[in-house]
Amino acid sequence: MKKLHLIAVIVGALFLQACVHKVVTVPAKVAYKTTKGVVKGTVAVGKAIIPGDSDDDKDD
Repeated sequence: MKKLHLIAVIVGALFLQACVHKVVTVPAKVAYKTTKGVVKGTVAVGKAIIPGDSDDDKDD
């Protein structure tokens, strides 16, 4: 009977480990994607607002 309890505890720990991994990684991925989108938008707005720094080589 002790072997059955031990196996149940081990299986339960493995299942909980998978759940904790999912709970930690999913919000991190969402936060990363959101932050990446915000930074790209900020860079695009900054490039549109700041004058100069164009691709034209007329200054030579």
